[in-house]
Amino acid sequence: MQMVFVIIQLISCIVLMAVIALQSGKNSGLSALSGAKSDTYLAKNKQKSRDARLALATKWFAGAFVVLTVVLNIL
Repeated sequence: MQMVFVIIQLISCIVLMAVIALQSGKNSGLSALSGAKSDTYLAKNKQKSRDARLALATKWFAGAFVVLTVVLNIL
């Protein structure tokens, strides 16, 4: 039983790292002050929805990782 939880925790760890790596940086908002090229309205909304989904996935996988870690410590 413990081996099953370890495998699930390893999978959630790998997915969590991938989801975090796919998120865009939060410093893109300051580039507007320097006159950098801005995206179109539709591209910004598409990016925000993608970032929102990735942020939600990060919260879920992080929660699963924490719960699995506690369960493995109890076992």
